[in-house]
Amino acid sequence: MYKSLKIICLFLSVNLTISSHTELDVTEIVILHTNDIESVYEPIQAVWRSDMELIGGISHLATLINNVRAKEDISFLVDAGDIYTGALSKKSKGKLPFDLYNAMGYDALNIGNHEFEYNWDAQVEIIPRANFPVLNANIFHEKSGKLIAKPYTILEQLDVKIGVIGVMGIDAFYNTMAPFHRIGLSIKDPIETAQYWADKIREDVNMLVILTHQNKTAPMQTDKEADPNVQRGFDEDYEMAGKLKGVDAIFGGHSDNGLPEPVIHPKTGTVIGLTFGQGMHLGYTKFKVNLNKHDVTFLEGYLIPVDSEAFPANQETEKLIKQYRKLYPELSEIIATIKQPSMRLYNKESTIGNLLTDITRRAAGSDISFLNSGAIRADLNAGNVTLEQLLNVYPFPDNLTVIELSGKQIKELIEYSLTLPYGIGQISGLEIQYNSNKPAMQRLSSIKINGTNIVDSNKYTVSTSGYLAKGGDGYIVFTEGKLINEEQSFPDALYRGFKAMGEIKLPSIGRQIDLSGDLSIN
Repeated sequence: MYKSLKIICLFLSVNLTISSHTELDVTEIVILHTNDIESVYEPIQAVWRSDMELIGGISHLATLINNVRAKEDISFLVDAGDIYTGALSKKSKGKLPFDLYNAMGYDALNIGNHEFEYNWDAQVEIIPRANFPVLNANIFHEKSGKLIAKPYTILEQLDVKIGVIGVMGIDAFYNTMAPFHRIGLSIKDPIETAQYWADKIREDVNMLVILTHQNKTAPMQTDKEADPNVQRGFDEDYEMAGKLKGVDAIFGGHSDNGLPEPVIHPKTGTVIGLTFGQGMHLGYTKFKVNLNKHDVTFLEGYLIPVDSEAFPANQETEKLIKQYRKLYPELSEIIATIKQPSMRLYNKESTIGNLLTDITRRAAGSDISFLNSGAIRADLNAGNVTLEQLLNVYPFPDNLTVIELSGKQIKELIEYSLTLPYGIGQISGLEIQYNSNKPAMQRLSSIKINGTNIVDSNKYTVSTSGYLAKGGDGYIVFTEGKLINEEQSFPDALYRGFKAMGEIKLPSIGRQIDLSGDLSIN
């Protein structure tokens, strides 16, 4: 009897110990994620929302981050890339973005295509400025074969170890990065690379996360719009999630698409999260993690909008921005006023696109002006327009280039524009009608200049950016035309145009009409 009781007591003791250990070895963690902030530091007028007037602003985002992290026992803050682009970023050669991310307490950053805007050697030089790991596992120096950054990092808090790997997409590297910014660099397949490093570090961590900078601009404008298997705006992340083994989450960027709630791949269970970018939302994901084995359970996830009035500006980040603005007082010049906000649209005509192309057409004296939607990097709030704001809208030190094309080539140019996943081109001097439901390169229904149909054999002058003139974004047709002029600075032409207008009256909409009536691409 005594022995039986002793065995029972021992059994209960062991089980209680195991139960206690099990509870202690399972914990909840939060991963906060951002992407494509692109040096947009001020709030934006939230004309599409009824619940707030202003959204975003990096100092307001900083406050939100601090508020969320204060409530969580274990939290990690990561970014999927594109922290460069705006006027202050360019003036400081990337110093301000890194200083801001240091102040905000980021734990890891994946390199985006915009981080190469000052050439890759400048990027390599500034990486040591970061107080956090800067990641990329698949971009190499061609001569040495060495990686340009760390392939991965292991983040640790309270015995929780998170492996984080950074990669860039092939399309993002070749088609959205200027060729002269990637001279001497090569890229390897992001899925194969991510799997290689995941296999190497899986046993050393409790959770595996991939930070990506890939995907097509959302929503995808293709002839597969009706196909439910087409994942718009996170297509490459979705494909990666279905192929990678042993990866718990992918946090992406680049596409200007956000997922209000994370998507879980049905095949692998990998969680996919993205924000809409430009500091307007903070991605929040919570997981349950077993510390004894690689066992991760997704609990919840969503995007938190950065209500600029609800979250007061963080003083540390505000101070940094003010300090840098003092270094470049010329950026405070008021060059024009605007009575209503002008917002970007990628897959249809926008007022800001019409405004910029009207200005460049007048500056160049061309028949037509054409600009890729992806070149327009910020919106314009109502009120005074400063030089800084203008340079945020178009931050690229490019030339205004005039190319002579035939009517047939212009039709090809517009047809190609209507197929691009990066968004259609913005135009001045043309009126077009198209049907987005028709097959690629067969969508154009009519194209007119000054109310008259374009003639295939006639010659027309087209002003555009130097980037497009050299075939950027796949606009090869420009390289087949005759170069007329490339002497003007593109930003200078915009500056003079805004100054001359003084009070800006936004052009009306109606230059590009989709006859399909399909709003899914807009």
